Amino acid sequence: MKLSKLALFSLMLWLATLSVFAWFFVRGNTEAGNDQRTAVVLHPEERALILTEMRALLAATQGVVDGVAHNDMAAVARSARSAGMGAAADVNPALMAKLPLAFKSQGMGVHHSMDDLAAAAESGKSSSELLGMLGGTLSSCVACHAAWQLSTAEHAQ
Repeated sequence: MKLSKLALFSLMLWLATLSVFAWFFVRGNTEAGNDQRTAVVLHPEERALILTEMRALLAATQGVVDGVAHNDMAAVARSARSAGMGAAADVNPALMAKLPLAFKSQGMGVHHSMDDLAAAAESGKSSSELLGMLGGTLSSCVACHAAWQLSTAEHAQ
């Protein structure tokens, strides 16, 4: 069966559009940073939103450590869950499109691990097990901060 020229052109245009979208989804809106990290270029409001989320993750981590120190597993679970996937549910899709796939994967991994930590606290895991889990989560935070920086630019779209 032969495709008409219009159908073939439409198919090629669709494939080209899909390819560009896939490339942008993986790469995000990035450029070389001013150090060894990759800069994710965002509008100032988008950058502020991500930094606010990171500060919430840090506050939740402090709550987990404090809960473990006081053997208060309900506080551990509450603090960890506050930074779980529920905290990432309302992210703007346009912002998510600007973030590189590796950045998104690391971020979602941290949110998932906080939910896992909350479930572990609720199931009666020991303090040392909980701190071990938190240590693994923090290694993801360190790796992310070592690889990425958030920048703003006049040309950010």
